[in-house]
Amino acid sequence: MPSSYERLAELLDPVSTVLLTVECQQGVVGPDGALPELAREARSSGALDNIARLVAAAHGTGVQVIHAVAERRPDGRGANRNARLFRAAERLPVQQLSGTTAVRVAPPIEVSAEDLVVRRLHGLSPIEGTDVDPLLRNLGCRTLVVTGVSANVAVPNAVFDAVNRGYTVVVPADAIAGVPSEYTPAMVRNTLALVATVATTDEVLRCLGRPRRRS
Repeated sequence: MPSSYERLAELLDPVSTVLLTVECQQGVVGPDGALPELAREARSSGALDNIARLVAAAHGTGVQVIHAVAERRPDGRGANRNARLFRAAERLPVQQLSGTTAVRVAPPIEVSAEDLVVRRLHGLSPIEGTDVDPLLRNLGCRTLVVTGVSANVAVPNAVFDAVNRGYTVVVPADAIAGVPSEYTPAMVRNTLALVATVATTDEVLRCLGRPRRRS
């Protein structure tokens, strides 16, 4: 019977694996972001550093990286207003405006020329209604590694949407963050583990470290 590492390694074939970062942008997880509590949690928990490690490993092994960024137009055109979350976001001191520093991927994550950056102006999901799904299909993706913020909203949306579209999802539990801090492990244990393969960053790195590259 294959070990858990062998099963994970089989899922994380570099040829058919894509790494997704969710809303790891300066206006969200940066030191001057719109949501200071979430930004502090992403950094103090080590999640942001772990995401950076995963992205660096993906760059080194030929695994495609997609960065999903949430932004809005200065005039708000096309943005949702049908939930409390959206209306509250309009009043935040830092706005995720297109073309500003707030919507750039945050350090220490490095963006390479081969990475794809997908920006959305509406909704809660990095996948639904965006270019992510067709890009994944064109890339031959079978396994999607989901990282980022927040474990409250966008990350579970991404996981559910990917599973509903037929992808196998791997969640490095120490590479996602939400608030309060105790909510993330509860979300992973009680929800995400039911539909995704949960691992650690180190376990994923061991698999991605195999000397195979996308042709």
